[in-house]
Amino acid sequence: MADLVETAVNAGNFNTLAKAVEAAELVEILKSPGPYTVFAPTDDAFAKLPAGTLDSLLQDIPKLKKILMYHVANGDVRSDDLIQIDHAETLEGSIVAVDSADGKVKVNDANVVKTDILTDNGVIHVIDAVLMPAIVAGH
Repeated sequence: MADLVETAVNAGNFNTLAKAVEAAELVEILKSPGPYTVFAPTDDAFAKLPAGTLDSLLQDIPKLKKILMYHVANGDVRSDDLIQIDHAETLEGSIVAVDSADGKVKVNDANVVKTDILTDNGVIHVIDAVLMPAIVAGH
């Protein structure tokens, strides 16, 4: 099996995420043994950000790193575990809310559109929006 980074790159719909991870120098962390759970925004999710947001984040590596780390939780949290929890602590240090209802899962305001993409160092859940930690959203 491929690791989190290789799996995301091979999927073909996480090009923006892969570019951001590389820019923020997080590739090594996401290739380490982990395991990690990644809430991965698709290219479409990044495209929903206000115009210029991504470019400005690529110029502000500390802020970009915080945002990306907010999409990663420690451990291998599969969908059957995900529906039983109401929050997850992220590598960024703060918490994302997890809400399950009617067979659908949300992380903060993002919908989980695909679960359990397994990798050799964790699991990827695909989300349809970019998550913003409060510390960044308030600035």
